[in-house]
Amino acid sequence: MKAHVLLAASLLLLLSACGASAPPTPEADPLVGAWQSQISFKDGALATVQGLEFLYVFNAGGTLTESSNYDGAPPVPPAYGAWRRTAPGRYEARYMFFNTQPPADWKAVAGGGGWNPAGRGELRELIELAADGQSFTSTLSLALFDLAGHPVDGGGQASGHGTRNGF
Repeated sequence: MKAHVLLAASLLLLLSACGASAPPTPEADPLVGAWQSQISFKDGALATVQGLEFLYVFNAGGTLTESSNYDGAPPVPPAYGAWRRTAPGRYEARYMFFNTQPPADWKAVAGGGGWNPAGRGELRELIELAADGQSFTSTLSLALFDLAGHPVDGGGQASGHGTRNGF
């Protein structure tokens, strides 16, 4: 009988420990979360792109991931980077992506080749969060680099308007 009481007491302690609430965490920065933004380049190689949209995830701790509706033209992976708060409601983000070049011909693709590396792009974005925390405006600067890291033509300036994704 004592074994049953000891087992029951042990299970009760285990269950109460599992149900204990976690210690409070610091409040997340208002930029943390998922966002969608419409981007319009004023100049550079992307000035002719219509309907450019970015999807972002601003993570707690200062990292970010960005993908666009043009990531497949030409194929490029998402952009990765960092963000920081510069003042209340104001942020700076710096993120990079890799460029690719088209294959010389389609036989190269059939032979195992494909869209080879062609350099990288670097975006710097200044973000101003709206007072309600549900939208932002931004200015962006794009710089392009070749495989050796030397600047190349095609960068430009853009503006953006983002809205929070959520339920």
